[in-house]
Amino acid sequence: MSRIIFWLALVFLVIFAIRSKIREAQKRHQQQFRQQQPPQQPAPSPSPQARSRSQAANDAEVMLQCAHCGIFYPASETVQANGRDYCSAAHAALPSA
Repeated sequence: MSRIIFWLALVFLVIFAIRSKIREAQKRHQQQFRQQQPPQQPAPSPSPQARSRSQAANDAEVMLQCAHCGIFYPASETVQANGRDYCSAAHAALPSA
């Protein structure tokens, strides 16, 4: 049993040492990369996915909640009556509760 624990501990230590060396090498590489870059570079252009998300956020429409049924609908489809917003003319015509 003690041999198994010994070998497991040895394997753990070897893996830990390898990961530590890899992290140090990555940090060194990043520092060298930062030193090689000129200080003022233009910002990289956003990826197509980032542009599409930004465009979707700009195109998003405000959603309102119907005063009668509580459903959310686009603000462009609102029907206003008595100072309240409704999702349809039928709900606007119903008596208020």
